[in-house]
Amino acid sequence: MIIHTKKPHVCGSNAWTVIRTGADIKIKCNGCAREVMIPKFDLDKKIKAQK
Repeated sequence: MIIHTKKPHVCGSNAWTVIRTGADIKIKCNGCAREVMIPKFDLDKKIKAQK
């Protein structure tokens, strides 16, 4: 699943791919391929759209 955040990543991309779900969600930046783990409740505030 691809998600779009309200603010762009440092590399300029705001598209992320969800790799793993659970209490913490692991997402990968589609621009620079950096992987980040973020708590679900924090990510819910930052999401703009899902595809």
